[in-house]
Amino acid sequence: MPALSADRDLLLAAPRGYCAGVDRAVITVEKALDLYGAPVYVRKQIVHNKHVVQTLEHRGAVFVEELDEVPTGATVVFSAHGVSPAVHEDAEARGLKTIDATCPLVTKVHHEAKRFAREDYRILLIGHAGHEEVEGTHGEAPEAITLVETVADVEALSFPEGTKLSWLSQTTLSVDETMAIVDALREKFPQLEDPPSDDICYATQNRQLAVKEISEGADLMIVVGSANSSNSVRLVEVALEAGAKASYRVDDVSEIREEWLEGVDKVGVTSGASVPEELVEGVLAFLNERGFPTATAVHTAEESLIFALPPELRRDLRKAGQPS
Repeated sequence: MPALSADRDLLLAAPRGYCAGVDRAVITVEKALDLYGAPVYVRKQIVHNKHVVQTLEHRGAVFVEELDEVPTGATVVFSAHGVSPAVHEDAEARGLKTIDATCPLVTKVHHEAKRFAREDYRILLIGHAGHEEVEGTHGEAPEAITLVETVADVEALSFPEGTKLSWLSQTTLSVDETMAIVDALREKFPQLEDPPSDDICYATQNRQLAVKEISEGADLMIVVGSANSSNSVRLVEVALEAGAKASYRVDDVSEIREEWLEGVDKVGVTSGASVPEELVEGVLAFLNERGFPTATAVHTAEESLIFALPPELRRDLRKAGQPS
């Protein structure tokens, strides 16, 4: 093991990892497997982390892309990212037992979309095309929603005079990037109305703030998270914008490349909102073995929010005499 360098520094972002919505979704699948037995089907990845998905698969969860892959009458869990009303209707028509693990903060955005649509607003949804959360929100009011992905998209927008406009956003975006789009929208459309509260989730914002805190002056920022995790990808971008000389996303320690550490003295580590802590511990151990000191945690926020399990699961747990 290399000798520790007094000049080296290893900073660990806090908070990091699991948010309340992810924790709720993963526990939902685990308890469904315990209660109903395998297989329990899950539409899409329950959360965007391949290790979490693999662990649940080993326990008997079966992940499918669409409901036509689920046998009639089977139990299916909807992922934390939410689904459109059409998916609920399809499940009911096919006689499936559904458990909706949609994050309550995503559900809030769905409610806002429906309310704005009822009040005849054109809704400008800031998000990434093809993302499951965006597809679910769009499905709540497809005739009223226009997707906006970048500031450049704003220039092409045009609406009849007198159109009532509002904006909503995907919950896992970069706060700074989202507000830059909102500013551009507001400049072009002064009548633009805000949602009743910020759509970007508290955990996404907290993790971005923590990364900003430790990235300034960092030689390297390592973000643990899967490639399809929007909030993990955003953390890499936030780190670079905040001053990190280099920033990389890895699924786990096996993806770290030795050359990243050449000439590096200050390293920051964090993880996306769907990442188990043991994956972060593996990265820290790897760095310790290469001469970096025990990580110093940098606390920027405290999180204590807990979401109740989906009501349909709680009902069945109570019937079975199990804690819910």
